[in-house]
Amino acid sequence: MIAREEALTLLKERVRDQSLIKHMLATEAIMRTLSKRYNEDEEKWGLTGLLHDIDYEETKETPEIHSKIGAEYLKNKVTEEMVHAVLAHNERHGVERISLLDKALWATDPVTGFIMAVALVRPDKKLATVELRSMKKKFKELKFAAGADREQIKSCETELNIPLDDFLELGLQALQGISKELEL
Repeated sequence: MIAREEALTLLKERVRDQSLIKHMLATEAIMRTLSKRYNEDEEKWGLTGLLHDIDYEETKETPEIHSKIGAEYLKNKVTEEMVHAVLAHNERHGVERISLLDKALWATDPVTGFIMAVALVRPDKKLATVELRSMKKKFKELKFAAGADREQIKSCETELNIPLDDFLELGLQALQGISKELEL
């Protein structure tokens, strides 16, 4: 398995969009936090989150192949379980989410954008002032951050056995920990 510095180099070679890079950093942060909750390999979980969208820029016009190219690219660089999680995070492929890693990435992917969107509508645009109460209110507003699939986020309850409120709070704390990198 590659080291984080090498993963960052690979990411920056393939991804130019700064918003996408921030999404990938946010996914890494939440995945690292989740790994600790489950006593899993923090590096493996973090790198899975960091690299999960490595092919997005080249596949955004063809979502049916998104994550297939990324999984193929990552094959000899990371573990087989990580490759599977990357592939399984795009439900268009019909790849079953088997491992806890698969399920964690599935729930985490959309929650990053949701939490960052909540921060961006705050007067100060800072994660530090976001509260669970405001996230819960915005979660019910389906037009708000409409791209953040609520059912996918709520899979935290059934697939990870984490109540939604706890998952939102965990995600917020993880993102607050990297707020400088996210510029939020």
